[in-house]
Amino acid sequence: MLTRAGPELITHLRQDVPLSVTITGNLGRVTPRQRATKQGAAVRDTLRAAGGFRSAQDVYGVLRADGGSVGLSTVYRHLQALVDDGVVDVIHNSDGEATYRYCGDAADGHHHHHLVCRECGRTEEIEGRAVERWAGEVADRHGYTDVDHTVELFGRCAECSAR
Repeated sequence: MLTRAGPELITHLRQDVPLSVTITGNLGRVTPRQRATKQGAAVRDTLRAAGGFRSAQDVYGVLRADGGSVGLSTVYRHLQALVDDGVVDVIHNSDGEATYRYCGDAADGHHHHHLVCRECGRTEEIEGRAVERWAGEVADRHGYTDVDHTVELFGRCAECSAR
């Protein structure tokens, strides 16, 4: 059980349950994190090497083809932990399937968007200063604060268009 009392964070943890916490922001938000494992590193490294958005099934297939003994539920669990840690972005493709992309260190704090090829999954990180301004203006106009947004662009890359 995790509780917050005054300026100190008081934690009561069972000795046999591995848990680490990340404290962020002024409110001291506590986020449980998975312990580092060989399988988790393999999921991260496979996604990093893919270079674009890939489904959990894709990651699972690569790991199995490489001789890894990992279950699909384990892949999903590690992908979600990476999303929660801010190092992986998740978007849904046109079929509604969740796809994941390794985007770097959470410490970077670099807000970005993606331009994604619908055919091959190639992905470019893009900045959208005009989008950022527009989102802020819309939020201000309607009295919203602490607004977040996601903008993803989909199309066909030059290589796929040439085929």
